Amino acid sequence: MNRRALLIALIVAAMGALILAAYLHRFELEARGGESIQLLTALKPVPAGSLITDDMLATRSVPRAYVEDRAILAKDREKIVGLRMGQTVQAQQTLMWTDLAIAMEERRNLSSLVQPGMRAVTVSASSRADKSYALIQPGDRIDVVATVPSGVNKEQTSSVVLLQNVLVLAVGTDTTIDQVERANSKDKSELLLSLSLTVQEAQLLSLATEKGKLSVALRNPDDVRVTEGISDMSSSALADVQARGQAQGVRKAAPVGPVKIEAER
Repeated sequence: MNRRALLIALIVAAMGALILAAYLHRFELEARGGESIQLLTALKPVPAGSLITDDMLATRSVPRAYVEDRAILAKDREKIVGLRMGQTVQAQQTLMWTDLAIAMEERRNLSSLVQPGMRAVTVSASSRADKSYALIQPGDRIDVVATVPSGVNKEQTSSVVLLQNVLVLAVGTDTTIDQVERANSKDKSELLLSLSLTVQEAQLLSLATEKGKLSVALRNPDDVRVTEGISDMSSSALADVQARGQAQGVRKAAPVGPVKIEAER
């Protein structure tokens, strides 16, 4: 009887250990951003107009949570070999379907770049003095910050992180980087940005445009993280030493300088 009870206890303990191990493995995957996905990267700089060859390509693993829908998977390697690059990409840069020339045309229709379920929404610089839009290129990712009236009498303003990790589809009427670089005659302070948004995000952006002023913050092309729980910042924080210190503390805790990611052959 004791041997039977001991055997049952051992079986239950073994099952418990297996369940715990499976749970810990799943928790670890979620903490890392999910299972790793193999993506294609450029092994060396590839100029716009170049034919893609196999020796230009490498692969790297990226957690599923950080993989963009337009990223080219490693299993699609054979599909892109022989195609022409629509815009210049740098070494170790993740390749996107939007980087490729479509039907051998240099200029791509904006509608062909809009992913299913998304919308192309255009915003413009708030004034001629706003030069930030002139730094943005198609394919960049940005955060959108809105400055809107706040308080009972609307005497104060608040800065709101409206949208994060937004893809820029076009700058003005140009959908490739080379087109933007050749548009030397344009007044870049008046350039429009066409952004890839959901319908709900488009509604939010429309309200913010109506009520206040928009500004954009350029992101590292490999940084697709979304920071949760960012508090709105009131204009009173400008005169609040503690509030300014908290904001600067976040920056000091963040990684400094570019992060180099090694590619795998």
